[in-house]
Amino acid sequence: MKIGIIGSGMVGSSSAYALIMAGVGGELVLVDKDRTRAQAEADDLLHAVPFAHPRVVKAGDITDLETCELILYTAGVSQMPGESRLALLQRNIEIVEQVLPEVFRVAPAAIFLIATNPVDVMTHAIGERAIQYGLDRQRVIGTGTTLDTSRFRALLGEYLNVDARHVHAYVLGEHGDSEVMPWSTITIGGLPLDRFCELQGVQLSGEKRSEIEERVRKAAYHIIEGKGATYYGIGAAVTHIIDAIEHDHRSILTVSTHVDQVEGEEDVTLSLPHIVGGEGIIKRLPIELDPDEHKALALSARIIRNVIAELNG
Repeated sequence: MKIGIIGSGMVGSSSAYALIMAGVGGELVLVDKDRTRAQAEADDLLHAVPFAHPRVVKAGDITDLETCELILYTAGVSQMPGESRLALLQRNIEIVEQVLPEVFRVAPAAIFLIATNPVDVMTHAIGERAIQYGLDRQRVIGTGTTLDTSRFRALLGEYLNVDARHVHAYVLGEHGDSEVMPWSTITIGGLPLDRFCELQGVQLSGEKRSEIEERVRKAAYHIIEGKGATYYGIGAAVTHIIDAIEHDHRSILTVSTHVDQVEGEEDVTLSLPHIVGGEGIIKRLPIELDPDEHKALALSARIIRNVIAELNG
């Protein structure tokens, strides 16, 4: 798979490094408005190839994205300490308007994976523009809550003293402050969460659940406060999504995509469980929530929908 990466900042370069280390993709093309930065990142990444998996790594221009099967879009300004993801929107939409028309022209058959925040609204906006250029909107996918879901599972695994890979839990809705963690759907090794806790003699009180939710929801803020940006986690999440697409794994992932209607809100882009494979989004899966979780997801969808409406004037 030939993969183009638009944006050679920390997210773009960390994603490229993760792809190389995991052996995902066959050729990587880094594109950035700062060509010197893109070239330097490509050179540095190329030097890691002998320690990992053979592949081509190079810097290029938008015209070099022709024949790419997947475009990873990471371009944009970074989230500032204390700044919400939604506050980034206007600044990053301006970059989309400058960059994407030519990308759509040279790589119309590619799957577009969006990692720029606020990812749900960015994915929605890019999907709308894809339609204008005759592209399939369902091939525009946001990383969504894939990383949040990983954070949730990691913290649950840590607290329950079990391999997080056997924790089946999801984060839904906005990749941001209104995201929803539906506890009623969690299973551990096929057992409902409460039953697993009972068998293990573990207490998972409401207070502890709130603490875990807060750590998941505020994880990015704490990381940004400490080191200025998040990039390793999202780089790993990007690699996992692209691996599922390249090898048609048909993985169940909480990626962000456009849906006609969810919880009474129409024309919105947010994260729900989807089967992801070689075609990109293959199928949206239903998820059974309790009444409070339905309300929380409806609120999250409404928040995103309101921002989309404001963006569209």
